[in-house]
Amino acid sequence: QVQLVESGGGLVQPGGSLRLSCAASGITFSAYTMGWYRQAPGKERELVAAITSGGSTNYADSVKGRFTISRDNARNTVYLQMNSLKPEDTAVYYCAAAPNVAGLNQGYWGQGTQVTVSS
Repeated sequence: QVQLVESGGGLVQPGGSLRLSCAASGITFSAYTMGWYRQAPGKERELVAAITSGGSTNYADSVKGRFTISRDNARNTVYLQMNSLKPEDTAVYYCAAAPNVAGLNQGYWGQGTQVTVSS
């Protein structure tokens, strides 16, 4: 049984930072591409960042230079470090796993964690 469990969301002021974590079980974590998506109310779901099994990363233009995705294969965990947060980063953030980036939409998903950026 595959489980992806996100944590680390919360309320933060503009300009602040948060680190999201996603702990995976039931998959060969090191072999999977991991991604972070977000969805704000009334908006389409957006792929924020992804990291392949080999460590290659890609980011949405809206978060480049502010967000960093990383993985710890020993802990079966993927992280999203979010700095210089803006109100428009407010969304539910989801972790996803798949054999490759193209498969993330149809892959395994977590339950999501709320991030709210507000003063």
